[in-house]
Amino acid sequence: MTRRKLLASTRGILAGLGLVAMGGVILPTRAYAKGIRIGFSQATLQSPFYVELTAGAEAAAKAGGDEIVSLDANGDVTKQNNDLQDLITRGVNVLIINPVNPDAVAPSLEAAKAAKIPVITVDRNVRGEVVSYVGRDNEKMGGLVGQAVVAYFKKVGIAGAKIIEIQGDPGGTVMAARRDGFHKFAEAAGLKIVKGPYAEYLRANAVTAMQDLLQANPDVKAVYAHNDDMALGALQVLRESHRSDVVVAGVDGLSEAVKIMASTDQYIATALNDPRYLGDVTIQTARRVAAGEKVPAFVDAGTTLVTKENVTKFPTNGLFAEYRPEIFE
Repeated sequence: MTRRKLLASTRGILAGLGLVAMGGVILPTRAYAKGIRIGFSQATLQSPFYVELTAGAEAAAKAGGDEIVSLDANGDVTKQNNDLQDLITRGVNVLIINPVNPDAVAPSLEAAKAAKIPVITVDRNVRGEVVSYVGRDNEKMGGLVGQAVVAYFKKVGIAGAKIIEIQGDPGGTVMAARRDGFHKFAEAAGLKIVKGPYAEYLRANAVTAMQDLLQANPDVKAVYAHNDDMALGALQVLRESHRSDVVVAGVDGLSEAVKIMASTDQYIATALNDPRYLGDVTIQTARRVAAGEKVPAFVDAGTTLVTKENVTKFPTNGLFAEYRPEIFE
């Protein structure tokens, strides 16, 4: 056998073993499992964000030839633990959890560990041991929006403006991060924040909350909501009350909000949080975990600020504006 044929034959054997030769050094190829069974326990499908997150995960799994079983906890911690026990019993290769509560799924984490099923959390993390948390830096998102609101009031020349804050869910890690990120910049700039109730990220709840908040705070100059759906609920109340002098900002990049931003000056900022891409990245992570590859403890799907100045850069064909930075090599 000639040297050239021997080298070619050796490369073929190495490839079959999942190894490649580069400059005389043998390196393992990237592990990437296919045809796996994935269990996905979703916190709720009452929010459009979670509907799109589930759809993104399911589409990515199907495209890769994987089986995915998605169950909706409907905001109930007991049901979520029952769902997780069901998925464990089905013998899934990887378990994905978007927790209703960061502490309540602890029994299911222990059950998954006993069954040697790796667990990934998505969007919201848990206070417990998991292989990886796939999400976005929510404190950064709140901070980006906070900086945009501060810049707006500097531009219009209003010092010490009052801002109503409509919050997400009590005790939620996402809520706390988006609150803290926003407060860091707003408070440093001397803006006055009035904390509203927890509206559970739902527009209808935000409408009810905003009606009372507006009546109690007629001197308000802005509303910051922990997601765009609630911000749009606040905007509805402001428009019905003919308060075009009050600006609104949110988080998530809901296409409806981005389109309003493009056509008016009342919706001033949001931070992108494309849920379909988040679902896609979660499935990519699950495949690597199933193949035994070490993945980061936090896989950041990326975010960026949207304002009137750059709003046209982001496609709004779906429910949420698209933002898909490269995550894996």
